[in-house]
Amino acid sequence: MAQYELLLPKMGESVAEATVIKWLKQPGDMISLDDTLLEIATDKVDSEVPSPVAGKLIKQLYQEDDVVQVGAVIAYIETDGENAEEIKSVDESVEDDIEENILTEIPGTTQLEVKPDTEEQVKSDSDRFYSPLVRSIASQENISTAELENINGSGADGRLTKDDLLSYIQQSRPAAAVVKEAAAENKQAGTPNSKEAPVSAAPVISNPAGVSVSGADEIIEMDRMGKLISDHMVMSKQTSAHVTSFVEADVTNMVLWRDKVKKNFEKRENEKITFTPIFIEAVTKAIKDFPMINVSVNGTKIIKKRDINIGMAAALPSGNLIVPVIKNADQLNLVGLTKSVNDLAVRARASKLKPDETQNGTFTLTNVGSFGNVMGTPIINQPQVAILAVGAIKKKPAVLETEYGDVIAIRHMMYLSLSYDHRVVNGALGGTFVRRVADYLENWDINREI
Repeated sequence: MAQYELLLPKMGESVAEATVIKWLKQPGDMISLDDTLLEIATDKVDSEVPSPVAGKLIKQLYQEDDVVQVGAVIAYIETDGENAEEIKSVDESVEDDIEENILTEIPGTTQLEVKPDTEEQVKSDSDRFYSPLVRSIASQENISTAELENINGSGADGRLTKDDLLSYIQQSRPAAAVVKEAAAENKQAGTPNSKEAPVSAAPVISNPAGVSVSGADEIIEMDRMGKLISDHMVMSKQTSAHVTSFVEADVTNMVLWRDKVKKNFEKRENEKITFTPIFIEAVTKAIKDFPMINVSVNGTKIIKKRDINIGMAAALPSGNLIVPVIKNADQLNLVGLTKSVNDLAVRARASKLKPDETQNGTFTLTNVGSFGNVMGTPIINQPQVAILAVGAIKKKPAVLETEYGDVIAIRHMMYLSLSYDHRVVNGALGGTFVRRVADYLENWDINREI
């Protein structure tokens, strides 16, 4: 018999670690080739880790909620020595076997650094278990073991999960931190009797918003995706000074052109051409005209991006959104953009995106018109500084200037709304940029060949 070391597979160049979500096989279980052993998650994509070998799982080195570095040994599998030469390499296993499941649009989320623990879990003085991740968070927040013992856990057998601890910190720790900070300021200012008069902690408020719940109400716990989206959206609003500018565009020529070419295009390319690749092409052109919209902020430093990587918000069957990224979108023609858009959208809905395909976006486009909305005020996708929402295209009467005077005609009109970070993008740049995108759409060549 031989012992095979199962490594956490590589999930992309920009992904260095993942969190163990759930083990689907337990020590002692027999495993067939390609059986899914466990579920893991990065900050954007959930993945299933298949077994590259057949045998028996004899040991798990990490438990649920543990953060594991890529390439670390996560389990030992006992295999038949005769089949040892058939074991695929880790890289081949990753390339051929790992199947990604969609999580959410959370770019820029910071992962806590947790040192792998050789024991399966860390145990307190009582019989309660705490994962290394929970221990690490508690250590960073100066939460004692005694305090951990008093926090209710939602895991199996009352186990305290990462979400339980983060919820506790968010609800009860801020008040204590304010009191502690005030005490420190009083001490520095020489407040009389600051040493003798202890400061009592503020009472814990379990329901700070004062939400009333009746017997007829249904309480629905957010899923993991919902929690991450919630955290990221709040973080974005707290980070960036949001401003939104609007323009209305006459896209009649663009609509008529697409109606004219879509059948032949689908027949020739075996792809349907939607408005999304057209919008993306206009955005990339405008970014080249105004490159300071394609930046990010690090403290007081502005990082000007060389690449133009366009994220496209895609709706999932669950109702959540994810943002796959078209890398170097400015280097693709309209056919290439169409194929990329369709491919990413299909694989997003089928839970087949790779982690790298949701990373390193520099600008985001969201189509609120797909829900029948005429305009929106989207939240910036951190660490980017701008996001463009395109509304529904509606037929409306509009005034046209002709050589014979003004006339009223039925035109295809749409609104574009750009939310931007007013820390680094002023109104002139933001307003001019969204106007330039509209100009590219309005001036569409109805005779364009594709």
